[in-house]
Amino acid sequence: MSENVPLTEPEDQEPVQPGYLGPTAPAGQLPPKGERVWVDRKDQLLHAVNVLSTSHVVAIDAEFTQARSRSQTSAGTMVPRLALLQIAIDEHCFVIDALRVQDLSPLVAVVGNPEIVVLLHGAGGDMRVMAERGLNVVHYYDLEATSRSIFGQHESSLAAMLHRAFHMRLDKSLQRTDWTRRPLPPAMIAYAARDAEVTLALYHWLDENYHSILQVHENTDQPDKVAFWIEPFLRGTASLSPEMAVAEAKTKGIIKNKAQIVNDCRAALEHLVHPMRRNRLLRLISDLALIQLVPDILPLLQSATSDERAASARALGRMDVKEAEEAIRLLLNDPVQDVRKAAWTALRNLNDKGGDLRRNPGSKAADGTRSWSVAASEQAPDNDNDWKARLRSMMEP
Repeated sequence: MSENVPLTEPEDQEPVQPGYLGPTAPAGQLPPKGERVWVDRKDQLLHAVNVLSTSHVVAIDAEFTQARSRSQTSAGTMVPRLALLQIAIDEHCFVIDALRVQDLSPLVAVVGNPEIVVLLHGAGGDMRVMAERGLNVVHYYDLEATSRSIFGQHESSLAAMLHRAFHMRLDKSLQRTDWTRRPLPPAMIAYAARDAEVTLALYHWLDENYHSILQVHENTDQPDKVAFWIEPFLRGTASLSPEMAVAEAKTKGIIKNKAQIVNDCRAALEHLVHPMRRNRLLRLISDLALIQLVPDILPLLQSATSDERAASARALGRMDVKEAEEAIRLLLNDPVQDVRKAAWTALRNLNDKGGDLRRNPGSKAADGTRSWSVAASEQAPDNDNDWKARLRSMMEP
């Protein structure tokens, strides 16, 4: 164990130190400003598509405002309305007036082309407003998620990353401006274009210095090969709790027994690459108390991505795997704040004497393999009125 790792119980330690404490790759140089083109006519849009289609990588940023919905089902509610779409490639940035150019369908040849990688920083909001205009991105990287995997969620904003990568101070003074204003002053057009341009520059810096982590954040329209009942939890769209979903799947014959649950989750853990989906799977595994997968989870404490180190620590802590305590304690010195916090929480869980389950640290067989089991807590005997206990019984073979 490292001499720097505290030996006291987590309750006795100082609060988790904030910030990223690890090394950073050398700062790069921002490329020279390229040509910026304002697009508010169909012929200009077609020209932009022709130019953009020559590149294998495009960076996109969107500016949108809140407008009242005209839908009969949601009349009066505020919904995002796309105002500008900025798309940058090397030496060119097109700022598209999405209010005047009503038909954006020519851009499908760019964002819907699986051979073209779309770069976004904080993809969720931009992709939603683009989809409402018929622009569904099929191949992309979310650089905010990539940055979070390396430096943590408190260090992953575009402003923080540009300062880290290029020692650049990002001006956000116009962030809340009225993007429906027409004509837009040149300063606002330049402000909008700049975010797409620096997103492209950030991608090149990440690719040069953190290539392997960037690659696992690739998103495509190809479905992951996981069991049908697991997929909603990976998408974050499950309408039932894990235990209730498993119980329902068992009554429908989708799940035969608990061995299948374990095997399905193990296969998914082996197949999945994207950290966010692996994190959601780890949460599912811990919710279902699948301690048979502890040997599969333990190596993730040393994952290259901070997301997985934190998620595996949380999962092991929630499942009360005492065997993992020393490995989790090492993460108290992790460079990423999110991981240190997750380790702190996991250690508190491991040292908590309460709870309705007690899981032992495992027994070692003659061949060196270790197995884990779940025992009922002396403080919380089985209760036939406990709905969780009933659901667990339904999961048994």
